Amino acid sequence: MKKANRQAEIKQLIEQHAVERQEDLVSLLGEVGIQVTQATISRDIKELKLIKVPTADGGYRYSMPTKKSENEDSQLKRAIKTYLQELKKSDRFVSLTMHPGHGPVVAMLINRLDFPEVFTAVGDDMTVLVVCQSPLAADQFVDLLKQMR
Repeated sequence: MKKANRQAEIKQLIEQHAVERQEDLVSLLGEVGIQVTQATISRDIKELKLIKVPTADGGYRYSMPTKKSENEDSQLKRAIKTYLQELKKSDRFVSLTMHPGHGPVVAMLINRLDFPEVFTAVGDDMTVLVVCQSPLAADQFVDLLKQMR
C-alpha cells in the first residue's frame, strides 16, 4: 500500500476512534487489512503532524493539528479567556494555572508567538511556567495576559 493511502486511512481512523497509543493505531490498521510496524506509524504520525488532545475521561487521543483558520495569537487569547484559572507572578516568573489538559498548548503558543518579554514557557497538564527576561518584563507580560481575559 502506498504511503499516501495509508496516511489517508490513519486520518480516517483517528476521526472515528479515540486512538491513544501508536500500538492502537497499528491494531486498527491491521483490522482493515493494512499491516504496518510501530516504526512506520511513528513516522506517519510525525509526517501528518498529529497531536494528542485531552479526552473527556482524562486521557489523550491523537488528532489532526489545529486548523490554520485561527492564527496563534487568536488561539492564545481564546485559551486565556476560556481556560485560565489563576495567574501568579514572582520575580521574573509567571505561573498560569489552566483547566486540565490545556497547559502544553498554551506554553507552545507563548513560545511560538515569541513575546519579547518571555525567555521561555514550559507547560504540563494544567500549569504553565513562563520565565521572563526580567521582573519588569514579567510585569509587562502579566498585564498583557490580563488584557486577554
